[in-house]
Amino acid sequence: MTEARESAGPYARRAPGGPCWVSLMAHELAATEEFYAELFGWEFQPGPQQLGPYVRALLDGREVAGMGQLPPDRRLPIAWTPYLATEDVDGTADAVRLCGGTVAVGPIDAAEAGRLAIASDPAGAVFGIWQGAAHLGTAITGVPGTPAWNELLTVETESVAKFYATAFGYEEDPVVDAGFDYVTLRLDGRPVAGLHGVGNALPRDRGSHWQTYFEVADTDAALRLVAELGGRVLRPAHDSPHGRVATVADPEGAEFSVVQDPH
Repeated sequence: MTEARESAGPYARRAPGGPCWVSLMAHELAATEEFYAELFGWEFQPGPQQLGPYVRALLDGREVAGMGQLPPDRRLPIAWTPYLATEDVDGTADAVRLCGGTVAVGPIDAAEAGRLAIASDPAGAVFGIWQGAAHLGTAITGVPGTPAWNELLTVETESVAKFYATAFGYEEDPVVDAGFDYVTLRLDGRPVAGLHGVGNALPRDRGSHWQTYFEVADTDAALRLVAELGGRVLRPAHDSPHGRVATVADPEGAEFSVVQDPH
């Protein structure tokens, strides 16, 4: 994770390419809601049902994330997925294909909320594309319980950075360090996401994947609560220039990171 994040203001239309939403597909939606309600203080309301049962998580009445239920016969990985904003999801889906990515779902309409596609980059990491209409995306950031950063974990960044830069128009800002393979993706100079090449440290059972960071008030307290609620701590808390960070999994195995803002 590099660099401080800046949020687009509440309900601001995101610049094309900007991460605007995160969504989790789970097997037991009610139990998953309970876990995140206790951990982050979220409440839930029904959302568009195009892909099956779906709820939106709210914090102080404002939307922060989504959760859907996987069909019982689908053994897909349980994972948080970032959605990247676009003004033309069909055009962006075409660009993804032309740049070597795959579009697995859509583009389809999500009722009056907007239009979406679910895609993967050439290394196989899954992400969403969102063209907002009534629903523009996460409406509150910068406080505990909200998404703080999205980071791609992959073998090496060079080829995949070119994919994202070409398909979404990002500026690439690589770290110049022979021992550290990291690229910050920027829009108009503003950091919006990171790509981290971890080589052989990439879990073979997961492959390349996006990781969502959620802000918490106290990382150590959050880890204790994760364990009490049936989740697991995967990487213990450690201090970084961007706050105290740890990686955890919810009871169904969906991985995410928590970060305590250092300010």
